[in-house]
Amino acid sequence: MCTPGLRDDNTLKRLDACIRQLVAVKDDRPGTEVHLAEEDVLWLARTSRGVFLEQPMLLELHAPLNICGDTHGQYHDLLRLFEVGGFPPAANYVFLGDYVDRAKQSIETIALLLCYKIKYPETFFLLRGNHECSALNRIYGFYDECKRRYSIKLWRVFGDCFNCMPVGDSEHLKFVCLHLGAVRRTEGVNLRRRRGVFVGDSRWGERRDSFVYAGGSHSRRQDPGHARWPQPRTRVARPDRQNRAADRGP
Repeated sequence: MCTPGLRDDNTLKRLDACIRQLVAVKDDRPGTEVHLAEEDVLWLARTSRGVFLEQPMLLELHAPLNICGDTHGQYHDLLRLFEVGGFPPAANYVFLGDYVDRAKQSIETIALLLCYKIKYPETFFLLRGNHECSALNRIYGFYDECKRRYSIKLWRVFGDCFNCMPVGDSEHLKFVCLHLGAVRRTEGVNLRRRRGVFVGDSRWGERRDSFVYAGGSHSRRQDPGHARWPQPRTRVARPDRQNRAADRGP
């Protein structure tokens, strides 16, 4: 099912042409670049932004779903994932964020994901990770890739798109999926709707004392309703190990 704005035949042909060009390298050597026209990449970012704005910040989804973690610009790994799980619309997907930075093909990775999001908005979902933030992807590689291959303007347009991504989804009211992973609703996760904005006890690894909401972060001390928090486990800081060391004593 396509969005209403994509029922124009010329628009659909343009979208399908981008998908064909992006998928055409799946049998090539890893690292092979796809040279999409800059106007097509800009169009994908702007069009997908409109799709994200039509959906809530907290998505309520139903199984079956394939839940996928960080891709970080590893484009051929993404293609391999689709070969195993099925290319859309043969399978439904939720990606938990971090599509850009670190590896060298962030543009291909996010472009293909946005293509599928635009074409299949009700069965293909992209959550926002901490690297879908200009403050991080400015220094971890995405900015440099956009500048080298296209323009700084493209990086800024992607930033506008990332700002409109949903931050979580709830599946059958049993599981909540955020960038930190999938957890049971009953395991210390507090979700509520406030004026259409998703608010939850979720944290990106760089901030131990805050949780993410639409528009920024909020101190735990300023919100008395958060008594029990799940301990964060991240690659950056390992407070779980620190806590276990403290429990053992000196």
